[in-house]
This record gives sequence, C-alpha cells and structure tokens, in this order.
Amino acid sequence: VLYKESVGTGTPTPVTPEMERVKRNQEICSSVLYKEKIGKATPTPVTPEMERVKRNQEIISSVLYKENVGKVTPTPITPEMERVKRNQEIISSVLYKENVGQATPTPVTPEMERVKRNQEQISSVAYREGLGKATPSPVTPEMERVKRNQEQISSVLYKEHMAKGTPTPLTPEMERAKRNQENISSVLYSDSFRKQVQGKAAYVLDTPEMRRVRETQKHISTVKYHEDFEKSKGSFTPVVTDPITERVKKNMQDFSDISYRGIQRRVVEMERKRVDQDQENLTG
Repeated sequence: VLYKESVGTGTPTPVTPEMERVKRNQEICSSVLYKEKIGKATPTPVTPEMERVKRNQEIISSVLYKENVGKVTPTPITPEMERVKRNQEIISSVLYKENVGQATPTPVTPEMERVKRNQEQISSVAYREGLGKATPSPVTPEMERVKRNQEQISSVLYKEHMAKGTPTPLTPEMERAKRNQENISSVLYSDSFRKQVQGKAAYVLDTPEMRRVRETQKHISTVKYHEDFEKSKGSFTPVVTDPITERVKKNMQDFSDISYRGIQRRVVEMERKRVDQDQENLTG
C-alpha cells in the first residue's frame, strides 16, 4: 500500500514489437535458467494411488473447463458442412489404407474352407436357393396372434415415419360424396344381412365359459336390483284416497289392533270355554 502511494502518475507507452520480442526472450531465458538449476531426481514408481489422483485431476480439469465454457449459438447443419464431413471421412479412410503395410498371404486350409461354406449356408440368399420341399404346418391361434401383433407394430412404425400432411377443407361436394358412400354401405350391408342372417337362427355352443358369464350376469342383476331397492327404500308413492282404500286401511288397522292387544287370543279362549260349557250342559 505504501509503495503504491509513493508511485506517481506515469505516462503509458504503447507495446511495440521490440518490447514483445524482449519479453519473449526474457521468458525463454528464465525457463532455461530454471531447468539448469534443477538437479538430478530419483524416479518413483507410479502407484495405484497416484493413478487415482491423476484421474481425479483430469476429471476436475474437465469439469472446470466445461463450467468456464459460455453459452454458444447452435448453427444448422448445412449441405456444405455435410459435404465437408463426408470428404473428411473419405480422406481418413484413404490415409488409413495408405498406412496399412504389406500383408503376408496365408494358404487356404481345409478348416478355412469349412468355415467359408458354413458362412455361405448361413447367408439368406444361399439358404433360400438351397431350400427343398417343406412340410406345411397348420396355422395355430398363437401364430395368428403373433401375426396380428406384427401387423400392428408395422402400422405403428409406418405412422411414425409418415410426414405431416396438408389439411384440406371439407367442401360441400366432399360432404355429398361422403353421405353417398354411407348410403351405399348401408344398402349393401342391409342386403347382405337379409340374404345371410335374416330368418336364420344363430347356434351358440353352451360352453363352461358361457355358463360362467351367464351366472355372473345373474349375480350382477341381483346386486343391481338390491342396490336399487336400498336406494328406493324409505320413499313412498302418493296415491289418491278413495272410499275403498279407506275401508281397506281401516280393516288392516283393526286386524293390527286385534293382533297387538291379544283380543283374538281372548276371543278364542272364550269360544273354547263356551263350547266346554255347552258340552257339560248336554251331558249333565
């Protein structure tokens, strides 16, 4: 701080080529003198720990380098860039072939011939040319399922590779043609239905699976019925009160009173006593 305070204002001088040359010479001299003062060193073996530290330093340097990289502007790949890239690959391939030295030819042994014949047999073209008569195999449900899956996968892949189409407006003419096609399809379907289905009974096998489905439907219907009953329980439907309804209601209430109060039981006991008394009078 005191040193900087005692320094006055200076006059800046431009950096000339001569000054650049002198600076580089000074750096070279410093490097030479530094290397001359270094004595002989004792080499140390590279241990696994040193290898680990070295790899860590390289990883840290790579991370720091990537952190210091700023944001870049992506440039589109132009046809010119594609052409230069292909030329570079061709040049690399040519230089690689030029650097290949002369090889020593080896004789074709019987083992090599056998391997070559095996490769030819594995080849699809040779395999198809050498095909003999085949035994037809029945189309099983599993084969049908695999075939349908393959068709669906092919359809999905086909749709993925499809480009975007240009939508066209629906004109009145297109609407008219669409309606005509629907009418024609409906007429053909009705004709086919009348010729093939109408008036004919459809026979369905009573398999265990069908019976299970039928029982399940019955259970579902029962559950649904009970659910509707529980929902409607507690509600009432208003009806018109007429003389007949009033009479029936009064009779039901009388029956309920008789049953609740035990009048019916007492009437039966009194009737039994009366019959016993009449019997005694007749015998006495």
